[in-house]
Amino acid sequence: MKEKKTKVKGSTTKLDLKTSEPGKEKYILRLYITGTTNRSVLALTNLKKICEEYLEGRYELEVIDLYQMPSLAKDEQIIAAPTLIKKLPLPFRRIIGDMSNVEKVLMGLDIKKVKDL
Repeated sequence: MKEKKTKVKGSTTKLDLKTSEPGKEKYILRLYITGTTNRSVLALTNLKKICEEYLEGRYELEVIDLYQMPSLAKDEQIIAAPTLIKKLPLPFRRIIGDMSNVEKVLMGLDIKKVKDL
């Protein structure tokens, strides 16, 4: 018995192709810090440097100070600070530390190193 092929009409196919282009996604990031401690300042500095180099114009970074909003630590299940959470693009990821290991951060964000090519 032959399988019947059906065509789906609509504009979602073009939309899906546009949103799934690798390297074009917008990154939604949240960095949870604890005040102006050395590790928090270092994490923020390192992360901004990485984002500007690898995600220029394609990221949104929200910095949340857990000293000012401690309830968010429980809501987001933050067990250590600094913690970076990648909300989008999926998959959801967490990176803990001062973001000084660039390779680890890039791997956690699913960013391929194109600068070395």
